[in-house]
Amino acid sequence: MDTTKTPIRLTEFSHGGGCGCKIAPAMLSDILSTSPIAALCPDLLVGNDSSDDAAVYRINDQQAIVATTDFFMPIVDDPFDFGRIAATNALSDVYAMGAKPLFALAIVGMPVDKLPIAAIQQILAGGASVCNDAGIPIAGGHSIDSPEPIYGLVAIGIVHPDKVKRNDGARAGDVLILGKPLGIGILSAALKKGELGERGYRDMLASTTQLNTPGAPVADLPDVHALTDVTGFGLLGHLLEMCRGAGLDADVEFNRLPILADALRLAESGYATGASTRNWASYAKSVQLAEGVSEWQKKLLTDPQTSGGLLVACAPGAEANVLAIFHDQGFASACKIGSLRAGKGEIAVR
Repeated sequence: MDTTKTPIRLTEFSHGGGCGCKIAPAMLSDILSTSPIAALCPDLLVGNDSSDDAAVYRINDQQAIVATTDFFMPIVDDPFDFGRIAATNALSDVYAMGAKPLFALAIVGMPVDKLPIAAIQQILAGGASVCNDAGIPIAGGHSIDSPEPIYGLVAIGIVHPDKVKRNDGARAGDVLILGKPLGIGILSAALKKGELGERGYRDMLASTTQLNTPGAPVADLPDVHALTDVTGFGLLGHLLEMCRGAGLDADVEFNRLPILADALRLAESGYATGASTRNWASYAKSVQLAEGVSEWQKKLLTDPQTSGGLLVACAPGAEANVLAIFHDQGFASACKIGSLRAGKGEIAVR
């Protein structure tokens, strides 16, 4: 589409966009430090005691319910595209647990005195189209009059209890595989300034609306030990959650990272988001950058991803099978980006 012909610019109504709206990791940790941990329950397989992607509750020996919620402000100007991106992002947390989605509920907050009804309808239609692609209904939801546009989903999924993939189950010696290229935050920064070209927008939309469906078949592989998705805290932030949960260190090879072509060019030119700076301030003490890693490379490592790729930790012998699943489902950029070793929850980038 030609973004210059969009009748309204959704991004003008919000102070942030996409997963770049997330509260910075360090501040979020402070906010949640006094929150009570969910009461011990043997059937609550994943709760708020960890930094995982969704809650998981076992119903019986064969079924567990996965529940998550995700919503944000516009990352693009086109209403239909915004709805698609937000819905894809919300469903990603279900796939990141190794589950399949069952149904969704819509979360809608709109400045009804500023946005035409037709635009709001298009946002909802975009979300519904993604859920239709995922084979699930939007069964209801909740709406409010809000000063900034907000859209997202409560996503409900199902998984076998033995196949739940937490983000803290990685093992020393595992390899790291990333399913989608980085750079969405940088592209969104250029878009908001009106400086993102047609190719960049097309690549941005293709990545952010690609459902992370490899999650379930990847989780079926016995040598896959941990799974998460890369979103607002950037690659380093979500990898750190994986490392800290398992008590491991990670080695990341920057030259292996898949990066969207226009994002690479823009990053080298100095484009970045404010969320990238906040992310780095939150976890810089746990990251060692090799001499020669530049400022623009650091910005890509901390770039907030909206509807980003799955991050897989698996035994080296499973690498080929994991990559085959990604590639067979159209994730051409999926590749190995590093490995894990014994440690204390830190990352080294070279």
